[in-house]
Amino acid sequence: QAQLVESGGGLVQAGDSLRLSCTASEPTFPSYAVGWFRQAPGKEREFVAAIDWSGTATYYADSMKERFTISRDNKNMVYLQMNRLKPEDTGVYSCGVNLAIDELRVGVGRSWGQGTQVTVSS
Repeated sequence: QAQLVESGGGLVQAGDSLRLSCTASEPTFPSYAVGWFRQAPGKEREFVAAIDWSGTATYYADSMKERFTISRDNKNMVYLQMNRLKPEDTGVYSCGVNLAIDELRVGVGRSWGQGTQVTVSS
């Protein structure tokens, strides 16, 4: 039902930063937990981070904790701040929604965006 849209990707050098955004036009979007995921060609989609509906609880994949930060505003925007990017971070980054972080953490989403490409050169 929800139409999710990601933005903010691009081509950057190693060590640079990007901030990705996820939004939806559905009025129920603020009541969902939101997660970020990424997928590189030939690899499985992996969980990156998630935030609950209130913005007070977050969960990160272990490999993302030091450099990535998820946040949301009080309306319809969710962000992924990515610092000190590495070539290994290259992939399509997508956002998904569900009722709780626990479901997103294992890859279960009720709706997904089309993704935004992040390419990090060495």
